[in-house]
Amino acid sequence: MDGTTSAPLDATLDATRTAMRTALRGPVIGPQDPEYRQARTIYNAMIDRRPAAVVRCRDAADVMAAVGLVRDAGLTLAVRGGGHSGAGLCLVDDGVTIDLSPMRWAHIDPAARTATVGGGATLGDLDHAAHAFGLATPTGILSSTGIGGLALGGGHGHLTRRYGLTIDNLLAADVVLADGTSVTANATTHPDLFWALRGGGGNFGVVTSFTLRLHPVDTVGVAITLWPADRVPDVLRWYRDFLPQAPEDLNGFFAALTVPAGPPFPEEIHGQKVCGVVWCWTGDPELLETALKPVEDPGPPAFRFTAPMPYTALQSMFDELLPTGLQWYWRGNFFDRITDDAIAVHAKYAEHLPTPLSTAHLYPIDAAAHRPGPDDTAWAYRDAVWSGVIAGIDPDPDNAEQIRQWCVDYWEELHPHSMGGTYVNFIGAGETPDRVRATYRDHYARLAAVKHTYDPHNFFHANQNIEPAARPGAGRPARDAARTDQESQSA
Repeated sequence: MDGTTSAPLDATLDATRTAMRTALRGPVIGPQDPEYRQARTIYNAMIDRRPAAVVRCRDAADVMAAVGLVRDAGLTLAVRGGGHSGAGLCLVDDGVTIDLSPMRWAHIDPAARTATVGGGATLGDLDHAAHAFGLATPTGILSSTGIGGLALGGGHGHLTRRYGLTIDNLLAADVVLADGTSVTANATTHPDLFWALRGGGGNFGVVTSFTLRLHPVDTVGVAITLWPADRVPDVLRWYRDFLPQAPEDLNGFFAALTVPAGPPFPEEIHGQKVCGVVWCWTGDPELLETALKPVEDPGPPAFRFTAPMPYTALQSMFDELLPTGLQWYWRGNFFDRITDDAIAVHAKYAEHLPTPLSTAHLYPIDAAAHRPGPDDTAWAYRDAVWSGVIAGIDPDPDNAEQIRQWCVDYWEELHPHSMGGTYVNFIGAGETPDRVRATYRDHYARLAAVKHTYDPHNFFHANQNIEPAARPGAGRPARDAARTDQESQSA
């Protein structure tokens, strides 16, 4: 974009910013404000979009007012929780970003074993509050990630084999709808919306709070086992057979990576390309070594680290390695098996990681994640065993195309060995809309029907978009109908 807009649009933007500054308690930050550059900064530095305003909502009332004003002005709306969207869906050119970061709070009910968190809360906010009571719930693996985007997409991480996906532990959500009203969705109130929120992404409204079930998790056993990159075939063949049969208390995600400089890794392996597994054990601490004894089966690891640690320490272990401001490009796939042909692809690309931070992961999504029925939530791949992601990462913008091309090439060779869809949060910028349909399988029609009920004009479309089943033509805001090419690619 060249940063210019038409005169009528400029007038609309000015009027909308003025109206929001009058109606909202939180700040409304425009391009002329000194905070603007920081306000439009998100986790993925490869995304460079310029919203007409970033609205830092302090509470649900601010969100309700902002939604109404943006909708009535015919502008495009994006929603930012933690800002970790790989495709940058929390920003939109010439539209308005609702930034929920002021709503970073977490309330724990230790007797009921529940947490209620604000729409801008991060995994770290939830983990910190719950850990004081020896409790946790399954989320992701970086504490800076926002609860909102992760939970609405599904949510998997270190506790998934033991306690399921994040959405399997979602009990209720407060949602601001496209008409500016707020509703509570749970199993008995707006159950259709509650079903759709559990995996359907940000298509249905702005979630201002989540209520989640908690589980007894305090100190966990943590292990990291690494082998040289040329051992990928041996390690992956062992991993695919071992982990699905392992106790549910044992979770381990496979990774191809370059060893970072710093603890717990010894200096002699810094910078080496390796493959490995990051383990989390939630069972009896005395049984950790017994549970990990099979890791010697593919051959002794070149590096092995084992220690008990607070769950919060595991959750934040990779934060410093992957701070805000890096260039990111990622794509994902679901797998019900790891075939020999897929292993050959992983081996090829693991030995040619383009930059020190680029990586590929396989997250287990079996065991407890298989217990809900296939139609219980919008998550359509209860038969998947692994959720894979390929991520090109580097601090240097000059390497952006290199890491993007490596990711695309890797993905294109691996995709034929997948189940067809992916974790919706792993859909990368530039992927076509049929990836969204493939991700929701036969749930797509039901999601489209819910979308029509709650957002018939597709006001919430800056996301991995699900089109309403039917949309009335009259009265639809003009700018809702015309997305930028960039937004259409991201959807």
